[in-house]
Amino acid sequence: MTGRTGFVRFVRDNPAFLGAGMLLSFVSSFGQTFFIAVFAGEIMRDFALTDGQWGLIYTVATSCSALAMIWAGALTDRLRVRHLGICTALLLATACLVMAGARSAAVLVVAIFLLRFAGQGMMSHLSAVSMARWFVANRGKALSVASMGVALGQALLPVLFVAAMAWVDWRALWLAAAGAVVILLPLLVRLLRSERTPRSMVVETEAEGMGGRHWTRPEILRHWLFWAMVPLLLGPPAFGTALFFHQVHLTLVKGWALVDYVALLPLFTVLAIGTTFASGALLDRIGSPRPMQVFLLPFALGFATMAGAQSLWGAALAIAFFGIGTGAQATIPSAFWAEFFGTRYLGAIKALAAAIMVLGTALGPGLTGALIDAGLTLPEQMPAIAVYFLLAGGLAAAAIGRARRDLAAPQIDVVRA
Repeated sequence: MTGRTGFVRFVRDNPAFLGAGMLLSFVSSFGQTFFIAVFAGEIMRDFALTDGQWGLIYTVATSCSALAMIWAGALTDRLRVRHLGICTALLLATACLVMAGARSAAVLVVAIFLLRFAGQGMMSHLSAVSMARWFVANRGKALSVASMGVALGQALLPVLFVAAMAWVDWRALWLAAAGAVVILLPLLVRLLRSERTPRSMVVETEAEGMGGRHWTRPEILRHWLFWAMVPLLLGPPAFGTALFFHQVHLTLVKGWALVDYVALLPLFTVLAIGTTFASGALLDRIGSPRPMQVFLLPFALGFATMAGAQSLWGAALAIAFFGIGTGAQATIPSAFWAEFFGTRYLGAIKALAAAIMVLGTALGPGLTGALIDAGLTLPEQMPAIAVYFLLAGGLAAAAIGRARRDLAAPQIDVVRA
């Protein structure tokens, strides 16, 4: 491969690697908030928790998983994705079993920690890092294809499991989730059987970052650009997670049936998929700086719209905006880290970014849950959330505009990945 290729040819030439990234992304669904939140009502009922208490448990467990990600995520710079993927999948299946058997708040905290660390943390991280490292000129396409796994999970799993809860106890459904992870494991091993190790790829596919060099994690922690990106990194996971986490509360406040609201998620998924592919193609054409500067705008519009929505039609419009923002989020930040800081230490760098995003998923439900307990409903919080996105996006846009002059010249793929 000597440069950018057409999408169909690209997928045809790289089915195993792209399939592995997509499967890792899909399996992460069992530790994502959109899946866990389906059981929020049953969990709060069985454990006698308020919205704030449930949010606090989620915050503590997810914060611990964010800290673990800083260390574990860097392992992708040294170990094969195949080995890490197998271990993480087994840990995720174990987490589902722990959730099924949880009878105390302490065990619930452990279950949430394992689900968030193995699913939303490591599985997502393995998918994104492998795509960003294995592909250079076609990085956007690779990230967009791989992200279809979690998009598929988001479209199918909430609807299926909400429907199944009418007939099956919620704990039994977590046993089914563990079984699904184990059943998919042999396919993951098969797709990764010809995986290249990170070190074997150094000569062929390394891409340099700002200043024509590869940045280490300590170095980026001393660079102002990283800190300017922190509010941007926190926003979508914090408040996007809160939106799904408190969907039972949201529908009660709005007077909507949960099953009708969840039925809107395929619209979210369709737009997320379309935006993911569009943003992936755009990244391959113009790079990540300009898309990174504007991708928070759909989130601001989504929260402003949902705040005032009086019907499911208004909710559908808001969810459409969230779908667009989520689709862009699936590709743009991962490409940004590779483009601005290089790929040699991408695992460690992306692990730090992932830890911040996981921390956001911890803070969002806890903060919004506490405000709900204090009497401020989630829709009443949404105008302030929209303002946050505008301010974080403005800071990021200014910082990227200043830093992009130091970017290295564009590079191309020189081997078939």
